[in-house]
Amino acid sequence: MVNPSVSQIVHTGLIPNWPGGFNGELFFFLMANIGTTIAPWMLFFQQSAVVDKGIGEKDIPWGKFDTLLGSILTVVVAICIVVVTGTTLLGVSINDAAQAAKMMMTHQHYYAGTFLAIGLFNAGLLGAICISLASSWAFGEIFGWAHSLNNKIKEAPWFYICYFFTLVTAGMVVLIPNAPLVLITLFVQVIAVTLLPAALVFLILLLNDKKTMGKYANTLWQNMISGFIVVVIVILSTLYGLSVLFPNYFK
Repeated sequence: MVNPSVSQIVHTGLIPNWPGGFNGELFFFLMANIGTTIAPWMLFFQQSAVVDKGIGEKDIPWGKFDTLLGSILTVVVAICIVVVTGTTLLGVSINDAAQAAKMMMTHQHYYAGTFLAIGLFNAGLLGAICISLASSWAFGEIFGWAHSLNNKIKEAPWFYICYFFTLVTAGMVVLIPNAPLVLITLFVQVIAVTLLPAALVFLILLLNDKKTMGKYANTLWQNMISGFIVVVIVILSTLYGLSVLFPNYFK
């Protein structure tokens, strides 16, 4: 619909380039990109969802396939959004996702902007539900409350109170007049990445416990990949912290 340049996509999308050099802003955006792709809440959501659905050992292959398919679709959709907005709104200052969709509609790309708006609404609604649910499950485990969607409200009152409270809080933040939603979103993702290594380390330790995991314990190759991810995130977080404390060294 927007006729993007294939050569430009290949050149700027596959070949790394750092327009502003290695500075705090670059580290900030790299961390935000990681945070929006993999965050601590996702780990807690997935394990709690598996328990809530009553998935057994026989369902593990389908669970893996579900996760793999979701990962692929996430990347494909993200690439499409980057290509579409990069083609139609290059150099335009955007304050929030709704503004991007509206501007696309007025730049002779009405249907593309409409599809983007529908997709972003769906992503926001799904995100609000999933993150609030993950928080409610986590608090339920911490405090020993009944915490399952299979329970009625009377059976798990604190679980549903927490769920409702987090949903309302998310909605209130969005409704704040002139709130810098893009900055808030990016900042939240950066915080998520900063906290991610701790969650991943404990997850890796659990996955290497053969007594608990049995034949599903991590292989050497899986440990190498997981360890590499943790090391990269720690290095990136450290560089960002140093760039904030000593900005003159990253110019």
